[in-house]
Amino acid sequence: MPEFQQIAILGVGLIGGSIGLAAQKRHVAEKVVGIGRSEERLARAQRQGCITEGTTDWQAGIRGADLIVVCSPVEAIVPLVEQMVPFCQPGTIITDAGSTKQRIVDTLHSSETIRGRKDVYFVGSHPMAGSDKSGSDFAVADLFENRVTIVTPVAETERTAQASVRKFWESLGSQVLEMSPGQHDAGVALTSHLPHVIASLLAASTPESLLELTSTGWADTTRVAGGDVELWRQILSTNRGHVLQSLANFEKLLTAFRASLEAGQDEHWITLLKQGKHHRDIVGS
Repeated sequence: MPEFQQIAILGVGLIGGSIGLAAQKRHVAEKVVGIGRSEERLARAQRQGCITEGTTDWQAGIRGADLIVVCSPVEAIVPLVEQMVPFCQPGTIITDAGSTKQRIVDTLHSSETIRGRKDVYFVGSHPMAGSDKSGSDFAVADLFENRVTIVTPVAETERTAQASVRKFWESLGSQVLEMSPGQHDAGVALTSHLPHVIASLLAASTPESLLELTSTGWADTTRVAGGDVELWRQILSTNRGHVLQSLANFEKLLTAFRASLEAGQDEHWITLLKQGKHHRDIVGS
């Protein structure tokens, strides 16, 4: 028997579409309902097999859902969850795929709307998988395989719901880590948000007149700069403090590299290159 009879996915793009494909491939859900604003995009997602049915009526879409996964941009997650909670059936679990967690989790757990429903449970999560592409056209069933998903429980989190969300992501192929929302935001500022900023600035600093000279190194290093700018505006804005700290740490390292290169202290900057290679080799392809 599937773990869930019905999953509702709000936002059937790359992440939401891949969740739907994986949930069906791995028999995690009997029924996968996609909820969105465009009937045309939902119909395409259904033809692609991402969902079993789609609707622009979110109240109809969440009706009967055991699990709701909110895959919207981070600034929309809190209002969407608050809007849905009064209409959820008892026992419904809600999770999200937002790239920042502290503001989302803190706001929802202090929300009177959420606190008023003792039988509906929110558990924050963030699958560390994705692409610079967007939309269900690029969804794949194996997107989460051997990728980390972070679940961010707090003291108020209902433990059975937490265990169900953990099992859900594991069922899609993820390796699940659990940490506080603050630990999550500090960590991904270094491992995800800073790399995006650096890739974007590197791409921006390259004159258009020299783009014909770029090759695989430039393309590999700047790939994530092709991501949706509005999506990244929301991510960086909601994790501003941690991103600023990660930039400060990077600036110190960059300054040390430049100083040693200027001074002819080759051993020092070569050591930095070796450290970078070592860390990259650990991660692998």
